[in-house]
Order: sequence, then structure tokens, then C-alpha cells
Amino acid sequence: MRYGFTTGSCAAAAAKAAAYMLLTGKEKKTITIDTPKGIPFDARIEEITREEFRVSCAVRKDGGDDPDVTTGALIFAEVSLTGEKSDRKGSRILIDGGPGVGRVTKRGLDQPVGNAAINHVPREMIIKEIEEICGLTDYHGGIQVVISVPDGELLGEKTFNPKLGITGGISILGTTGIVEPMSSQALLDTIRVELNVKKEEGRKTIAVAPGNYGQAFMKDTYQYDLDRSVKCSNFIGDVIDMAAEAGFEEMLLTGHIGKLVKLSGGMLNTHSKEGDCRMELMTAAGIQAGIPLKAAKDILNSVSTEEAVRILKEYGKIADTMEIIMEKACYYLNRRGAGRLRIECIMYSNEFGELAKSKGAEELLQKIKEVAG
Repeated sequence: MRYGFTTGSCAAAAAKAAAYMLLTGKEKKTITIDTPKGIPFDARIEEITREEFRVSCAVRKDGGDDPDVTTGALIFAEVSLTGEKSDRKGSRILIDGGPGVGRVTKRGLDQPVGNAAINHVPREMIIKEIEEICGLTDYHGGIQVVISVPDGELLGEKTFNPKLGITGGISILGTTGIVEPMSSQALLDTIRVELNVKKEEGRKTIAVAPGNYGQAFMKDTYQYDLDRSVKCSNFIGDVIDMAAEAGFEEMLLTGHIGKLVKLSGGMLNTHSKEGDCRMELMTAAGIQAGIPLKAAKDILNSVSTEEAVRILKEYGKIADTMEIIMEKACYYLNRRGAGRLRIECIMYSNEFGELAKSKGAEELLQKIKEVAG
């Protein structure tokens, strides 16, 4: 299946091309950037507008074989010179969103309230690519980058942005720069193959994680590289079945609260299209742990689980609430396992680190590390 490129990659490519044209005076019809995944993006440049101190151009979003509502949209970057000198080597690069790029209105998201919804990885990509052009042209002044999407406001209404508190358009997203095809059957087939390979290596215990979210936490806390885990995406229940069928005796699931809290409500497919009950589950567990009514209302109005955990911390109820969530999550995990294999779990937050773990999780992780060498 064919992969595509994120809105973040498109924005970075458009910004690099605009900066090149502005600082060299030469037109650029194609540009190549490096994605965080390590796969180069050869982008075609469209809608070029050149002026003496400003250049605007666009890259068309291609979602590959996993298209979403933004596929086909033009992601524009307008680059202009500010004349300001940098305090550090290289240029001072300011990034903002224009028409069609959403604006953050609630706490708990990737960007602070008031910022354009251009997440930190795309921002880093834009800065890296423009700094490369500045180095080539020996430019050390200031640069302003404005990302816009002409149809972004309409497209944003078709996403979760309004619910999350992002108004006025789409988000510029992406952690790897790549959109990987998410055909359910193809992904499940791939997971099954990976499980079978590890079983053929003689392993009886398997580590599973939805993805690499929390990689730094697992390395810092447990000296464990999440790349060694089988990536189950949202298909936690299916992977339990496949691990049991493959003959594994034990399974350790590690993951972020944003996905694993759904397990406490019996949701073993954590994709948002299957439902989003995260705040309701966290509120229910918080009430059981003794939070007051105001805290319950604040959690229900939160836009992210990180924000909800922050509220629990304010009331001194993180540990009690997370213990309840973990107990319920393990109940549903082991009910799906149906005695075919032992399942342990570790749950964490980006901001607050480890939130909860089942009784035998750390011992099982140590066993996995020893087998992996």
C-alpha cells in the first residue's frame, strides 16, 4: 500500500520552497525535505506568487492509500523577511497560521491557547528546512512564515477540531511526516506475522504497545525501547486473541492514558470512530476516588486526558483514580484473554510519567528485557 505525507510535511516543503525563492530570486517547481521518519518527501510546488520581500507557494496534500478529509487540499506557506537580526546563529523564524489553519482555544493540546494549531513537530520541520536555506544563502535576518489552507475552515468542521477546541480550520499535524496506510485487515495481517516471527524465536512473553507514543518515558523509566514491542495500533482486543492463538503465555501492554483509559470501559478497539468516552470514564473513576463535583465537571469539559490528569493532580487524586482505571482495564483485558494468557499493563502520561501499573507488570517487563538481551 502507498504511504502519503502529512499536512506538516506539506507545510515544511512549501515553506522551504518559498524561502529558497525569496532568498535566491530563483523559481522552484520541486523541493525535497527530510521527514522525521527518514523518508524524503519530493514535493511539487504549486500556486507560486513572488514579490521582492515575500513569496507564497503551496504543496498539495496526498494521503496515499489512507486518505482523510485533508487529502487534495493545498497547504500554503507565505515567507517574508522581517529585517530582525537573530540572537543565535542562523535566522529568527516566526511561525503563525493564516486562513484555514485552526486556532487553539482550550488548554491541554499540543500548542498553548491562542496559538495556531501547528503542532510542535511540523514547527520543528519548518524551522529545520528554512535554516538549511538560510545557511546556503548566508542569511541571518528574521523570517516570518504563515501557513494557510484555503478550504481549511470547511475541512476543519469535518474533523474532531471543533470538539477539541480548535476553531477556524484544520490542524497542521504529523509526528513522522508520513501517513501510513491503515487498512484494518492489512494491519492485522502484519501484526499477526510479527507475532508469529517472535514466537518462532522461542519467546513465551510478548510486549505490545499501541505505538511509539511515550518512547522517551519507557527509555528513561525502564530502559526499554518501545521499538521492541509489537505495535497493535487500536486493535488491542484482536492482538490479545492473536497472541493467544500464536501460543504466547504472557503479554505486557504499555501505553498512554489517552488510549488505555478506554479499556476501563471495555473498549478493546480504541479508535475514535468506535467511540470516545475518555472523559466520562476518567470522571467516573475520579468520582469513585472522591473528587468533588467541580473537579468532575472540569474533567468532563477537558479536551485531553493530559489536562484531565492535571485536574486530578490539583485535587490530590491521581493515584487513587488511576488505580481504579487500571483495575478496570485489567479486568477487561483478562476477560478478553479468557485464561489463555496472563496480561499485565503499564499506563503513563507525557507530562506526569507513570500513572499506574498492574501488580506483575514490572516483573514481566524485566523478563522481556532479559530475553531481548
